[in-house]
Amino acid sequence: MTEGPPPDDNEVPDARYPAHVRTRPLPRHARSPRIRPLQILAAWLGAFAGIAALVLLVELFPKMQLLVIGSFGASAVLLFAAPGAPFSQPRNLIGGHVVSAIVGVACYRYLPDLLVVQEATAVATAIVLMMATRTVHPPGGATALIAVIGPDAVHGLGWAFVFPVLVGALLLLLVAIVSNNLFARGSYPDRWD
Repeated sequence: MTEGPPPDDNEVPDARYPAHVRTRPLPRHARSPRIRPLQILAAWLGAFAGIAALVLLVELFPKMQLLVIGSFGASAVLLFAAPGAPFSQPRNLIGGHVVSAIVGVACYRYLPDLLVVQEATAVATAIVLMMATRTVHPPGGATALIAVIGPDAVHGLGWAFVFPVLVGALLLLLVAIVSNNLFARGSYPDRWD
């Protein structure tokens, strides 16, 4: 009679059986509801209109020194794909970008010329100030970082960098209000505070 090897006292329990064999998904982790094709189309149209409006504004008014910055793309995701999220609300959108732009410019101008210090301080400080002012908007972290690592066109603006950030955020907000409410009347914003 052959028996298996004697049990090893150091063996991890159930090591021979992967976790997916032993467990089933918990009922509280149900799938999120399906997104309707009309919602997807509305999000695409809103994001397209918002970014296109920004680009057109930059091209039509070059003397205003407006910019299309990467963090506006992330804001578009929140505004048009998750308009009900707390981070998508007007106070968060505008406040998060403006606070972060101010922090980023300050870090670039006044901290020692060490990128690691400037970049890390800009993002960390922007997060803390957004939390303190109740304006957390995740793309704001990117806005602060852009103020530090951006091209010479951004650095040349100095404190004026805050203006194109504010204008861009306001334009995205305007498009979000129109776009989201065309799809579902009264759906955006959830709150203004």
